[in-house]
Amino acid sequence: MLKNIPDVRLGLIAVSRDCFVVSLSERRRTAIAEACRCKDLQIEEIKTTVEKEQDALKAVAEAKEAGCNALVVFLGNFGPETPETLIARHFDGPVMYAAAAEESGDDLINGRGDAYCGMLNCSYNLGLRRLHAIIPHNPVGTADEIADMIMDFVPVSRALLGVSQLKIITFGPRPQDFFACNAPIKGLYDLGVEIQENSELDLLVAFKSHAGDPRIREVVSDMAAELGEGNYDPDILPRLAQFELTLLDWAEENKGERKYVAFANKCWPAFPREFGFEPCYVNSRLASRGIPVGCEVDIYGALSEYIGACVTADAVTLLDINNTVPQDIFDREIAGKYPYQITDTFMGFHCGNTPACKLHRGSLKYMLIQNRILENSGAPDFTRGTLEGDIRAGAVTFYRLHANPNGSIQAYISQGEVLPAATRSFGGIGIFAIPEMARFYRYVLIEKRFPHHGAVVFEHAGKALFTVFQAMGVRDISYNRPRQRLYDNENPFVQEGILKGR
Repeated sequence: MLKNIPDVRLGLIAVSRDCFVVSLSERRRTAIAEACRCKDLQIEEIKTTVEKEQDALKAVAEAKEAGCNALVVFLGNFGPETPETLIARHFDGPVMYAAAAEESGDDLINGRGDAYCGMLNCSYNLGLRRLHAIIPHNPVGTADEIADMIMDFVPVSRALLGVSQLKIITFGPRPQDFFACNAPIKGLYDLGVEIQENSELDLLVAFKSHAGDPRIREVVSDMAAELGEGNYDPDILPRLAQFELTLLDWAEENKGERKYVAFANKCWPAFPREFGFEPCYVNSRLASRGIPVGCEVDIYGALSEYIGACVTADAVTLLDINNTVPQDIFDREIAGKYPYQITDTFMGFHCGNTPACKLHRGSLKYMLIQNRILENSGAPDFTRGTLEGDIRAGAVTFYRLHANPNGSIQAYISQGEVLPAATRSFGGIGIFAIPEMARFYRYVLIEKRFPHHGAVVFEHAGKALFTVFQAMGVRDISYNRPRQRLYDNENPFVQEGILKGR
């Protein structure tokens, strides 16, 4: 279970326009609360019904007193435009607005609420006050339908709450020639994220101070249990355990007024020689607890990972959009078995930071690339510490929130799957299939100058991620478009055979 993400505590406030029967909103509110309970969704039914501005203040105070950190404002009838929108102004947390569908053709006089109409004016008044709120795709529904909307609101709230209380701690500048992993950080402050930048020397001093830490033995035992048969280098575990404790202690001692932490750390070229190992396996373990570590000081990668961890309440990873799938692998293991062309596929890779729970037989190994450079391809010593294995097959969402070269925030979201095909390669790696990947690669990733790192969650989470990014004020959100819909700068005269890629 992830420990570095918020626990969402929902409150439900009904509003009522004074020319309607107030009991209509209250009865419908109670029906929503009961529908939520039937879905094992806990929600606090706020008893103050909002008709006037003073009611809004009272209801918000009641919600805060009950410990609510996210609110659902329910228009049981047309609703009072000013009081209902003031709820969002005075509540410090995510707010969703939804409205009641009419219930019966036999009760359209005293039982008609006109919330379908009221939702329009609610949105207009939110805009007048420059208030940000979540409005579902189809915000008017029955009690059961609104309960489903609330269930969708939970992961969105978790991400928004998490980002609002997040500090990203970095160690070291980005490696040379990895400019794409670093981006203007002003956008992070605009999003409400705090940054603490440190030197690699600070981390090295902290690491050395943990030598002989009595907790190391327990962490080593936990690592050995996790690795099982993949524990090929048990002698390096004490060093890795010492580093894990260093990062966890640093997070606790430096989070300051923030509740949640993510890291973006430099990991080469000096790191392995000076620390005596590669940090990848430790990074994977922290990610499995909801504390992502952006490789190569990728701050926006760490933020992207953290958002995904909040949305899914599950482990995430950061991968390179790395290499094409060879034709022979495609022909033997993919063609005819799955509905993809070779241009829909690619290999997602990183040195060894993907959590063990997301790998097929993960093993503790060494970083081949750094071994070539730093140890002259000799017997690995300080380049050990990666977690290698093919990524488990299943649904994934590949996405990223990023600041482009001019400093503005943009994002992309693409849903697909990891295929159960052996990569026959090294690192934490998998064969990904995303519909129309070739066009997405050219007209989003290249055209909009996204870096090679992308965050991965292990389910289809595009719906929630899109809502989160919108709520964070991101206006440029791209996705992999179907063939019938061209990208803005896509050449419409490309021959069909070229467009298909093969």
